[in-house]
Amino acid sequence: MKKFLPVLPLVAALALTGCVNLAPDYERPAAPVAEQWPMGESYQAGEIKRQALPKWEEFVLDERLKQVIRLALENNRDLRITALNVEVARAAYGVQRADLMPTVAAAAQNAVSHYESTSRTSHAYSASLAMSSYEIDFFGRVRNLTEQALQAYLQSEDAQRTAQGSLIAEVINAWLTLGADRAQLELQKETLASQEESFRLVEESYKYGAASQLELEQSRQTTAAARAAIASYIRAVAQDQNALELLAGTKIDESLLPTTLTLSATLPAYLPEGLPSEVLLNRPDIMSAERGMIAANAYIGVARAAFFPSISLTGSLGSQSTSLSDLFGNGSGFWAFTPSVSLPLFTGGANLANLQSAAAQERIAAATYEQTIQSAFREVADALATEGTIERELKARTEYADAASKAFELSSSRYKHGAAAYTEVLDAQRTKVSAQQALITTQLSRAASFVTLYKVLGGGTEVANPGADVPKVGVFK
Repeated sequence: MKKFLPVLPLVAALALTGCVNLAPDYERPAAPVAEQWPMGESYQAGEIKRQALPKWEEFVLDERLKQVIRLALENNRDLRITALNVEVARAAYGVQRADLMPTVAAAAQNAVSHYESTSRTSHAYSASLAMSSYEIDFFGRVRNLTEQALQAYLQSEDAQRTAQGSLIAEVINAWLTLGADRAQLELQKETLASQEESFRLVEESYKYGAASQLELEQSRQTTAAARAAIASYIRAVAQDQNALELLAGTKIDESLLPTTLTLSATLPAYLPEGLPSEVLLNRPDIMSAERGMIAANAYIGVARAAFFPSISLTGSLGSQSTSLSDLFGNGSGFWAFTPSVSLPLFTGGANLANLQSAAAQERIAAATYEQTIQSAFREVADALATEGTIERELKARTEYADAASKAFELSSSRYKHGAAAYTEVLDAQRTKVSAQQALITTQLSRAASFVTLYKVLGGGTEVANPGADVPKVGVFK
């Protein structure tokens, strides 16, 4: 309490002319990240365009995928819950904001009294407008509580935007994964057909003594392995579809599902112009973290206001009469006005402890904000590293798969002409299948990398006019 005694005269003077806000002036901390995106061999992203981040409807090119995303935005239950949480937070803000205005209620009463000694019954009629206890917010306590509620509401909107962006990215990746696993399934079916044909030829050769039993069993082994792989990918495709329908929140028509991996389902990667600190501030999770700082800053004002007097007003205005017909006649009016002042003298250190807690919470919110920015920078840097290397990997995988296919063809020809052992054919075939599987996986990574960079830059989080019709408190600018 002693630390505030010197400012009491100033506060008293300001109270005569208007309300005082005891919350500290809010200043956004400097972003604790580098001023440029990472550079080096892993970040050769010269092909990444630098322009405004497109909306998701422009980013997604495949019309089937667009329809699946729309289904998810309409039916996903997690997103629906976050939208309802926005409504709850908005209502809570409305309740808190109502404390800025006095509460007035109308009342009417007929008090009846009967006296047995005189056998007389009397009536007392009254009608009034009453103002319940209304706090004059000289020191900004109510306004800062309202600011807190406003920031909580806006944070719920940020959470909705974050959830929407994550959902869109998850739907795209799940759709691409389904296509990739269907491509893997087709590869295994082709492999099985080839291996069954090889097994038939080896079996015929074995009957005529041209092939050994070892070669026969090796051929049988690879054929069985292909059947097992097919079963595995049939299961994976079913699970991929289940995961996609869970995200969509409804059954998805087969016509909207990919038959194979589509590499052109989305636009290539975009990197908005500007410094990292400027670009990252568009992410709703960072906006939410900053709102947490503003709310914590406001609560310091609430805690400081507890050291100063609280002034409340209670009043009523109305009319009363013993006769209903004279209720609003001359001389029946009345009014009452009751101001009250509460000055904290001794709280056992509770107010000081509450202020210290509020200051600590503000520092926690600032550290959380800085950590959120650093995590976002790392996510974008990782995505850029993928963009800087994935094309080289994809090119190498493609060349490797082509070479493995040609090597298999040559080894098969050599075996048919008796110039190679069957083990050479089996090794070449396993290498070919493995190379083609790795190629499909890398193609999926190529397609998913576009989505990842789009997501970590804040893409897909646009919500129509978030908080546009919400009146602001005006405590902070």
